[in-house]
Amino acid sequence: MNKKLTLNVDESIIDFAHEYSKKTHQSISNIVENYFIHLKTEIDTSDISSSAKELYGILEMNEIPDKKELRKEFHEKSIN
Repeated sequence: MNKKLTLNVDESIIDFAHEYSKKTHQSISNIVENYFIHLKTEIDTSDISSSAKELYGILEMNEIPDKKELRKEFHEKSIN
């Protein structure tokens, strides 16, 4: 359910928002909503360790290796 939100923003920021909106073909409402979603995600993941954060998304663009293939490679390396 969408609700209306009124913001008081500096005029130069409003001008920038309109330019950015046209450039990216997004409404200002959509840009602001996505920004808040991003902030919420950051807060929700703030309890994750820094090591886990570094690994987040590392396989996103790569195919996940087959478990049997990984075991085979592991055993081959441990024998040599």
